[in-house]
Amino acid sequence: MEKLSFDGPVVLAVLDGVGLAPDGPGNAVSKARTLFLGQASRIYPHIALEASGEAVGLIPGQMGNSEVGHNTMGCGRAFKQGIARINEEFRTGKVFDSDAWRSVVTRLQHEESATLHFAGIFSDGGVHSHISHLEQMISKAYNEGIRKMRIHTIFDGRDVPPQSEPKFIKQLESFAQQFTDADIKIASGGGRMVCVADRYENDWAMVERGWNMMVNAKADYYFQSAEEAIMTLRRAEPNVQDQYLPAFVVVDQNERPIGKIEKGDALIYFDFRADRAIEIAQAFTYWDFPYFDRGNYTPDDVLFVGMTEYNSDTHVPEHRLVEPVHITETLNQLLGEHGISQFAISETVKFGHITYYFNGNSYDKAKGEEFLEIDSYTEPFETRPWMKCAEITDEVLNNLDKYKFVRINYPGGDMVGHTADLEATVIAMESIDLSLNRIMKKVDELGGCLVIVADHGNAEELFDNAGKPKTAHTTNRVPCLICDNTANREKYQISDVTNPGLSNLAATIAILCGVNDFPKEWDQPLIKLN
Repeated sequence: MEKLSFDGPVVLAVLDGVGLAPDGPGNAVSKARTLFLGQASRIYPHIALEASGEAVGLIPGQMGNSEVGHNTMGCGRAFKQGIARINEEFRTGKVFDSDAWRSVVTRLQHEESATLHFAGIFSDGGVHSHISHLEQMISKAYNEGIRKMRIHTIFDGRDVPPQSEPKFIKQLESFAQQFTDADIKIASGGGRMVCVADRYENDWAMVERGWNMMVNAKADYYFQSAEEAIMTLRRAEPNVQDQYLPAFVVVDQNERPIGKIEKGDALIYFDFRADRAIEIAQAFTYWDFPYFDRGNYTPDDVLFVGMTEYNSDTHVPEHRLVEPVHITETLNQLLGEHGISQFAISETVKFGHITYYFNGNSYDKAKGEEFLEIDSYTEPFETRPWMKCAEITDEVLNNLDKYKFVRINYPGGDMVGHTADLEATVIAMESIDLSLNRIMKKVDELGGCLVIVADHGNAEELFDNAGKPKTAHTTNRVPCLICDNTANREKYQISDVTNPGLSNLAATIAILCGVNDFPKEWDQPLIKLN
């Protein structure tokens, strides 16, 4: 069978969080002046791909996210993961048969003064966590004789409406009331962009802030309930999104904290997505920990249990309720076996997605594969909506003639889109468009091919039906363009794929790179050779 052969590189540009939707008041994608993308969609094949629900291994109707999106792109098929996998483990009861759960119960049953703590992103967003899992664990712990539990709430406001947290507080408090002889309370809280939930080691001060909130009961604010905290903080700043609420500690009438994590306790971190869980897991489990002062704490003091494994290379945490999916036969390994050099690049906030997640939850590199991380700004994304587009593109242009497969993640559509700031997200899209234009010129000069895709939607839907800000991802399909001006374009055509999705991308890239013998487990490519 004939194989494709480009003189230049095959480039994959992932426009993070850029979905397809009709023009509307909150569609930053359609409102942006994107001359290159507009022209490309008229000239080149434009395929709409499924990027949510079962197409990326989630439950039907669940919005996609960057983790599962990049997994699916780089692995050639959709693995049941995220909330779909966790829901199944709870449905079958396997969570409570795990060694980790049994260890928690044993510890709490033998230490009458000990407390069972829970922490995680506190919503029903289903991207990082789900409040129903917390409720099921509280109920099971109660049935196993555990009576004292404390919850450390990391407010969402991103995968759910931006000021929806009071609903979840009331839901949990109402749920806890059924256990009349138990002591179940929210002990602390704060926004996911303020405390605990940093990712890619971008801001360890966030993690330290969360550590102090949960372990030392120290924060900028003290309240007698989580509800009082939100009401008071919103009076000071009415439009503040839940994800940006400052850290606080709940105290009793005598100003004493009601639930700091102490020696002998157990903590279950109930996030199932790894990127915003790994750093706090390291803080509780690493003996050699250089990022901030933990005082006299040692990992023996608290039994830390994760919902699942947060790093498949280091196997952190040791104790987890659900064992991870083991992914093999990834695109990067296939290309490495065929001697195809690879280069992956993004800025900090999406670096792990274009490397770790794309490569099947592993930082291990294939032969001839290199990574480059550009440091992200630490300022709010809407104040610098162009992010590091130019810097990423500069490095790509410097490396295009050195590698045969180059993959890029441009984060602006997602990271700025999460703020629901329409003007800023428009600027983000225009910055990306300028970068794509620069790359396409160089790709043409070298005789290569540019594939443009997105991992999920966001920037195309910044307002809900009521016109209120929408910070969450969407279930919209995403674009895929194959921009090829070489003679190779006459050698293939678009395949007639039923319900094309992100899982069809790996085989497509393989064929473009001249590799036709991809794993039989992969979904079929979006192109076929003539």
